[in-house]
Amino acid sequence: MSKKILVATASALVMGGASTAMAQNYATEDTGFYIGGGYTFLDVETDNDIGDNTNAATARLGYQFTPNWSVEGEGTFGVDDGEFDYEGSEDDFDFDANNDGDIDDALIGTGDIGLDYQAAIFGRYTLPVSDRFDVFARAGYGFTEIDSTIELADGTEFRTGGSENGAAFGAGAAFDVTESSSIRADYTRYEYDEANADAGTVSYEYKF
Repeated sequence: MSKKILVATASALVMGGASTAMAQNYATEDTGFYIGGGYTFLDVETDNDIGDNTNAATARLGYQFTPNWSVEGEGTFGVDDGEFDYEGSEDDFDFDANNDGDIDDALIGTGDIGLDYQAAIFGRYTLPVSDRFDVFARAGYGFTEIDSTIELADGTEFRTGGSENGAAFGAGAAFDVTESSSIRADYTRYEYDEANADAGTVSYEYKF
């Protein structure tokens, strides 16, 4: 056997071993627990046109079973209230504001809406685009507690809101800053019985 053949064979074995090691390292490094936290912009709207946007903080805990599949839970907590102009009718609250014997008159006022908290769990599928950049889609179920107040021109106040739950789904992308940390941005749509919400989150994520 010539020296060229020996060198070529040895090189092939070394490269093959390195490729296997890289694949094993990739599978190992991209599994396990991760945590994250960041800022969420939340736009909420109820079926009776009560809603506005609000700011919130989100914390996240997940476990990645494979480089592609993971499950994650998150909690989001409002940090301020959004303000909105309300135009509805007495029928919205079953309230006869002017005591005329019917509840068909218009009601005009101002209001604020806030997020008490939101909890959700998701299954996530991740698709690597490069060594440091991933895109992903996720779907799950969410529970939200919303609180809002409407004040009419005469000073009458109505408190509305309550809890909503239903399907949640969205997509996003993550960029690895280091081997164990990344910056992540995602959009999530929450489809509830009597309200809907759109959330955009930017967060920092750390992999154990």
